[in-house]
Amino acid sequence: MMRLARLAALIAVPLALSSCADPAPLYVDQAWVQLNANPQAPSSGYFTIHGGPEAVQLRDVRTEGALRIEMHDNAMKDGKMTMTPLAAVDVPAQTKVAFAPGGKHLMIFGINPAVVKEGTISLMFLFSNGDRLPVDATIKTAGGDAAPMNAMDHAH
Repeated sequence: MMRLARLAALIAVPLALSSCADPAPLYVDQAWVQLNANPQAPSSGYFTIHGGPEAVQLRDVRTEGALRIEMHDNAMKDGKMTMTPLAAVDVPAQTKVAFAPGGKHLMIFGINPAVVKEGTISLMFLFSNGDRLPVDATIKTAGGDAAPMNAMDHAH
C-alpha cells in the first residue's frame, strides 16, 4: 500500500508542475521572402507569428538588408482585390497570425544583391510590448522553387 502511494505521488508531482508552466512565449517562424521577377519592384515577405501570454501588436519589421519594408494586407472589396498598408497588426494571446500569399504580407524594397546571394535576409520584428525578435528569412528566387507570387501588382 505504501509503494502504491509513493508511485501515485511520483506521477502526480510532474503533472502538477506541468500545469504551473509558463505559457508559450511570443515568437516568429516560417519566414521567407519571394523575390520579384522585376528587380525594380518590391519583393514579398511571409511568416507566422505565434502569440505569447499577452495580446500585442506587431508595430514594425526592419532590416539592414533592404531599403525599406512595409506591411500590407490584400482583401476583396467591391469585387476587386485591394491592397492596404498596415500601421500595426494585432496578435492575440496564444494565437497564430499568418502573413501568407493572398493576405497579409511584407513589401520589401531594394534588397541588397549581396543579401540575395547569401540566400537569407535578417529581419527584426518590433512589438508593442517592447520585444524585438530577430529572424532570418529564406530568400526564394523569382521563378525558382517557391510558393506562387501574389497576383497583386506591387508597383506603386
